[in-house]
Amino acid sequence: MISLLLAAEIAKLGAAVGGGLAAIGAGIGIGKLGGQAMDAMARQPEKMGDLRSSMIIAAALVEGVAFFAVIVALLALFV
Repeated sequence: MISLLLAAEIAKLGAAVGGGLAAIGAGIGIGKLGGQAMDAMARQPEKMGDLRSSMIIAAALVEGVAFFAVIVALLALFV
């Protein structure tokens, strides 16, 4: 019985660590994306509209992956 309770606590810890790593990874990814987009806009201001739309699409994809990872962590927690 004790090992079953310990397994549940380890699963909760794993879900928390997984969700936290997903959030940290998304923050780092969007930060790098934004920084490099600003560098590109500074070098070629005439391409600003194209860069902005590409940056928004890429940021949405990064956020989508982060949300998916958080949902998987929540499923590991409750299932």
